Parts: sequence; C-alpha cells; structure tokens
Amino acid sequence: MDLRKLKTLIDLVSESGIAELEITEGEGKVRIVKFSQAQQPVAYAAPVAAPSYAPAAPAGADGGVAAAPVVVAGHTVKAPMVGTFYRAANPGSAVFVEVGQTVKEGEPLCIIEAMKLLNEIEADKSGVITEILVENGEPVEYGQPLFVIV
Repeated sequence: MDLRKLKTLIDLVSESGIAELEITEGEGKVRIVKFSQAQQPVAYAAPVAAPSYAPAAPAGADGGVAAAPVVVAGHTVKAPMVGTFYRAANPGSAVFVEVGQTVKEGEPLCIIEAMKLLNEIEADKSGVITEILVENGEPVEYGQPLFVIV
C-alpha cells in the first residue's frame, strides 16, 4: 500500500465518527485506531482488602471536583469486539443472565452484533454475576467491561 493511500485512510478515520479501521490488501494489512481525549479508557483496580477513607477530592482547574476512578471487584468479562450489546437472543426471548445468577465457564452471557453478525459471548470464568455494566442495545467498544463475575 502506498503512502498516499495510507494518508488518505488516516484522514478519513480522523474526520469520521469511526474509531477503528482495518484493511487487508494482498499480503499487507493496515489497522488505524483513533484515540481522543474524550474516549480515554476507564481504569479498573483490583478489590481492596479493607475500605479506606480518602480525603475530599481535589478541585479541578475549572473549580469542579475531579472524577474518581471506578473500582470493580471481581473478574470482569470484557467485550472481545466492537458492536451492539444484546442481553437476549432476540427481542421476545428471555435474557441470558441476570444479576445474582450463577454461571459456568462457557455459558452464554450476551450477544454482540457486529456487521450484521450475531456473536455469542461466553463466560470465561465460573461464578456469580454481580454486575451487568452495559444496557441492552448500547454500542460497546473493544475491551469495554460488560459483566462482573465473583
């Protein structure tokens, strides 16, 4: 792939609403990923043994309170792809899992639709679903946390 074509693709990604583009041409493969300040990934920390009480959050430059990082306890199941999150196989059927339900490794948790293909996402650990972090029908990004299993 020549540099002019590559520059054109980079410009298209930066000007469009897409976050990622991957193109295979012959034996060559190019992947362009757009990052912006507004789309910073959220950091998730391991659970703390005992709760600690921190002083008040420092004020930001604009006088507001600085945002604290989100802490998720347990094993987090993350989105393996970009797409639309669905809790059930179709709108009329029952959801795959609910909060408080025990799941086994390999059991389906949800579906992510990507490019009109329905991809069943399975539990990669056995345990109890303690949180469902995405609403039905919401778009998800690669690596976005979907479920917490303890």
